Amino acid sequence: MSVTLEDVRHAADAIGSHIVRTPLLHSATLSRLTGCELYIKFENHQFTAAFKERGALNHLLALTEAERKRGVIAMSAGNHAQAVAYHASRLGIHAVIVMPRHTPNLKVSNTRALGAEVHLQGDGVDEAGAYAARLAAEHDYVFVHPYDDEKVMAGQGTIALEMLEDEPSLEALVIPIGGGGLMAGNAVAAKGLNPSIDLLGVQTARFPAMQQALAGEPIHCGRATIAEGIAVKQPGQITRELIRQHVGDILLVDEADIERAILMLLEIEKTVAEGAGAAGLAAVLSQPERFRGRKVGLVLCGGNIDMQALSSVIQRGLVRSGRIVRVRVGISDVPGSLSELTQLLAEQRANVISITHQRTFTDLSLRATEVEATLETLGSEHTRDVLAALRREGYDPVMPANEVHPDERYASAGEPKDTSQR
Repeated sequence: MSVTLEDVRHAADAIGSHIVRTPLLHSATLSRLTGCELYIKFENHQFTAAFKERGALNHLLALTEAERKRGVIAMSAGNHAQAVAYHASRLGIHAVIVMPRHTPNLKVSNTRALGAEVHLQGDGVDEAGAYAARLAAEHDYVFVHPYDDEKVMAGQGTIALEMLEDEPSLEALVIPIGGGGLMAGNAVAAKGLNPSIDLLGVQTARFPAMQQALAGEPIHCGRATIAEGIAVKQPGQITRELIRQHVGDILLVDEADIERAILMLLEIEKTVAEGAGAAGLAAVLSQPERFRGRKVGLVLCGGNIDMQALSSVIQRGLVRSGRIVRVRVGISDVPGSLSELTQLLAEQRANVISITHQRTFTDLSLRATEVEATLETLGSEHTRDVLAALRREGYDPVMPANEVHPDERYASAGEPKDTSQR
């Protein structure tokens, strides 16, 4: 069996009144920054904040009455779990969900709150899946696979139907790939509607399983990624063949690219994206020449990011963009020296987040102390102005080499400004 455009259209009819028809919006700012005309499909607007509702609901609606009474089971790192739990509860179907032990707390608590019986087993989706298969056999549950399932793929493919109905002139779709259900379903739909459309998948460099499988290579994956929603070590069999048939290329993105994309979506589009949801934008940002001048559709597939992870992404992003910086200077160890330094920083409109000083772990003279200030600035240009002002006043500022523009890197701290002869 496989999936056809007609299957996707049937899925659209079945689920249409039960899900959100999410907006496809043109981003003027991101288009300017990337050099292409960028359209974003905001699947994080679904009730469970991810696209998975489409496929899960399509499968559940296709169950017979006898299958509904048996109950369903699914394994998932989060979004499929919430989708099955939510729609099974709506339809009066008992749902059991097996999630990897290290699934973000937000997704675990949300799944339980939606009424599912949750089991935490295994270090990844594959181990969770093996445990779910055992439970299904023991209790005669209906297994709802997160991606390698025709009904699920057809449901996911309704995204492309909506995108090409709203913007028929799209030239390329950039879609994240984990197990491949999202890409496979949408590839069938998009190619069925427009055979010339360019389909590009995105995986993290740490979990390139689908790319490796299609190349006939052994699958080697890392241990962790911020895009846990596409951290799949065993891609689907059905999805693999559909992707081989329809998808032009799979692009790999690094963790820093994904973090940057999450922050840009938050800051520019005022929308929260999880790592997998931001992967498409990360690919466009990392390979702009590939998309320049084209009309490109991105699927922002989910927004279920752990708040602690989001906080870290924001803070690290502010550091990378030069809006939070650390500066070390040496000052004379006499009363008033620290006050003079902070007054100068205030005059330069650099907001002091924290400041520490120490005399022990330094090679400065005994009558000197080292001060490290964490500052909030307006960006790299403002930071350079602050450093220049410090130098003009006799300080020798030092910044960690990985936190500053290459022109502003210094090898070591110099002598402190001498303020002893006031």
